Amino acid sequence: MAIDVIYEDNHLIAVNKASGDITQGDKTGDMPLPEIIKLWLAEKYKKEGNVFCGVIHRLDRPTSGLVIFSKTSKALSRMNELFKNQEVEKVYWAIVETKPQTDTGSLLDYLKKNTDQNKSYSVKKGTPEAKESVLDYKLIAQSDRYFLLEVNPKTGRHHQIRTQLANIGCIIKGDVKYGAKRSNKDGSISLHARRAKFIHPVKKEPIEITADVPNDPLWKWFKKEVE
Repeated sequence: MAIDVIYEDNHLIAVNKASGDITQGDKTGDMPLPEIIKLWLAEKYKKEGNVFCGVIHRLDRPTSGLVIFSKTSKALSRMNELFKNQEVEKVYWAIVETKPQTDTGSLLDYLKKNTDQNKSYSVKKGTPEAKESVLDYKLIAQSDRYFLLEVNPKTGRHHQIRTQLANIGCIIKGDVKYGAKRSNKDGSISLHARRAKFIHPVKKEPIEITADVPNDPLWKWFKKEVE
């Protein structure tokens, strides 16, 4: 199976996830990315036996973009610490249906996950099981119908960007679960994990990895507008 590897060294491997790929197994039984990467590594390096691929973070199935995996247990534990301590700067691009009231802003919400619905809701502070969720956003481009936001989440909550943007009326294109007018033809939502910056867990060097936008006319148009 084909994967789009955009960074690899002895410790880490990063892929540009297509919408529809899964980062962990689910009830569909579809092969998750870690298993695909193991097969890819085994073939590339002619390895026999077990190949290590550690899951550091996840992306929702309909979301595209950058996902980083570890090739060693040492890198896995160190990357987990970086994410836990919010030492990884994550940048997402989101195409939304409505222009935000201000071109830049910070959002603070308390989100509670409804497991049965696989959906999160913004609730009052102090609600049992609610988690503080923070993100910054800025408007970086707009078309005649849509608006491109650059989003920098400070926390990593379930459906955080989808929930918080919907909460201010900026519903992500195609995200019917959170109120979009219609779904995207390919089943995706127009949310893309664009970039990550961090200090390499082993080499201790600054690393920046960028994932190209999906091969879609609207995404390509927005990318051109920004660049």
